[in-house]
Amino acid sequence: MTSARTWLERIRGLPLPDSVRVMNVCGGHERSITMAGLRGALPPQVELIPGPGCPVCVCPEEDIYAAIQLARRDDVTVAAFGDMLRVPCNAPKAEPRSLEQAKAAGGDVRPVSSPEEVLAIAKAHPDREVVFFAAGFETTTAPVAGLIANGLREGLPPNLSVLLSGRLTWPAVALLLDSDTPGFDALVAPGHVSTVMGPEEWEFVPKKHGIPAAVAGFNPESLLAALYSVLRQVIENRPFLDNCYQAVAQPGGNPTARAILNDVMDVTDANWRGIGVIPGSGFTLQEKLGDLDARVRFSIEPEEDRKRAGEMPPGCDCARVVLGKIYPNQCILYGKACTPRKPIGPCMVSDEGACRIWWASGVREQAGADLVRE
Repeated sequence: MTSARTWLERIRGLPLPDSVRVMNVCGGHERSITMAGLRGALPPQVELIPGPGCPVCVCPEEDIYAAIQLARRDDVTVAAFGDMLRVPCNAPKAEPRSLEQAKAAGGDVRPVSSPEEVLAIAKAHPDREVVFFAAGFETTTAPVAGLIANGLREGLPPNLSVLLSGRLTWPAVALLLDSDTPGFDALVAPGHVSTVMGPEEWEFVPKKHGIPAAVAGFNPESLLAALYSVLRQVIENRPFLDNCYQAVAQPGGNPTARAILNDVMDVTDANWRGIGVIPGSGFTLQEKLGDLDARVRFSIEPEEDRKRAGEMPPGCDCARVVLGKIYPNQCILYGKACTPRKPIGPCMVSDEGACRIWWASGVREQAGADLVRE
């Protein structure tokens, strides 16, 4: 394997233009880039931009609010992936504003790391309704689909239901590229999403938009290989999709996972918190699975009259961070009102949120005006 040092030397030897903006579309990529100090190691002409790679950050505010209301019921247990518990919603001051606060107020809220844990909870407590609040991108939604598909064959506990907030990654990138100001010149595509859905899912980037793209893994060697590829593509004006994660991301992705997703879920237009509805970007349970759908079982309807329903918290710039319009430390709340101890926005909560990642790497000060991207 070519070493990270060798890839850096190759990148530094390229005849780079004055500026090349490269977006990465994965929270894991952003964590690896930041923790490895790659921004400081690359030539100054290369600008690495964190993009829409945090599913927790874009999970609809109204879904979080619905999960909190369910957790406040005496007969309901809500299970959710751990980083969802601290994400705030815009609830009235007298009410819990996160699942963590609902738990502190007496609600039965369980952090889990896998769908199998939720199944075990439902089996262990047949006298309670157990709701799995499942938010995530393709890599997280596929195991949820697997839980449901296995349950259809072997039987699921009748007290189990799913509040699904699954999202597809590529439509958010398509939204940016279809805009007048996409904000980047090349793309590093997510490795794990490509493992499930197939690298070719990203071919629209070079073919339709003429923008270089490369799928990358999560170690510095793979990330730098992908960066070298897209930078050469920019220099040579020869955009294509390069797979720099071939050991894991195979053509066609994971056929079993894709088949299971197609068997139990449909793709629909979906709301992204602070961004709005993106066409064809959401997973929803198929109509035949209405008994498993928590929205159906509990007659959940959006509370549109609630103050700031569906929006980010006041002053929070997470939506522009997610879209790569500003850097995390350009939000006016970063490091002041919003810190990991007292997060205001979801980007400071999740381990895949750019704000949390930058804070963990030691970036504690807000950016100066000369660093503002917009």
